[in-house]
Amino acid sequence: MRPNETKDDKVEEQHTKHIAILALAASIIAPDAQAQDVRITTFKEDATFTLNGRTFTIARNQDTTAMVRGEFARTSRACPPDCIQPMVIADGVTTVGELEMLAFLEDNVTNRTGLLLDTRGPAEFGTGSIPGAVNVPFETLSADNHYRDDILRALGAVDVAGGLDFTNAMSLTLFSGGVWSSDAPDAVDDLLAAGYPPEKLFYYRGGLQAWVHVGLTLHQTQNPG
Repeated sequence: MRPNETKDDKVEEQHTKHIAILALAASIIAPDAQAQDVRITTFKEDATFTLNGRTFTIARNQDTTAMVRGEFARTSRACPPDCIQPMVIADGVTTVGELEMLAFLEDNVTNRTGLLLDTRGPAEFGTGSIPGAVNVPFETLSADNHYRDDILRALGAVDVAGGLDFTNAMSLTLFSGGVWSSDAPDAVDDLLAAGYPPEKLFYYRGGLQAWVHVGLTLHQTQNPG
């Protein structure tokens, strides 16, 4: 301690030095932080997967001023039919979020062990969807559809005495418009009724609305939201 310097002066000096160090660190770090892209996670910029020989890349919108507009900006829809869906829609069926969706695309879809199903109608699907999604409207999976078994065979089921065997069927992740849409839950119910194993079914509850809200890539340039 210098002559005439009090203990309080010493504390104040140390405090001033700490503030100066923090300010210097901020001045060094800030330019890099401002230059950072809008990432999926801290360590993941994008997700890449292949389907039928075609490569898809999913990233987030880099425009930090982007806003959701149109249909997916709407907060309220008449219930019924558009009622909030439960988090768990059936025993054994796993509900997933965006990161699990990306992992499913990178792993299962790329390895040809899984498919992503958009259960909305063709007109809605045509306005844009998640890259790699196959349009299988929920009505086509109803037992009333005479071609339903053909769809199940395309998903990997095989004919056996008395019905279909799903042992080698693909894992499926199903989604629709949002947490208010029953299309995907209805499709899951029909698949389970047909004998599809619940452990092979995954439900993306957020649907297209949640996908758009976090700025992830859509299959077409026209934004449905």
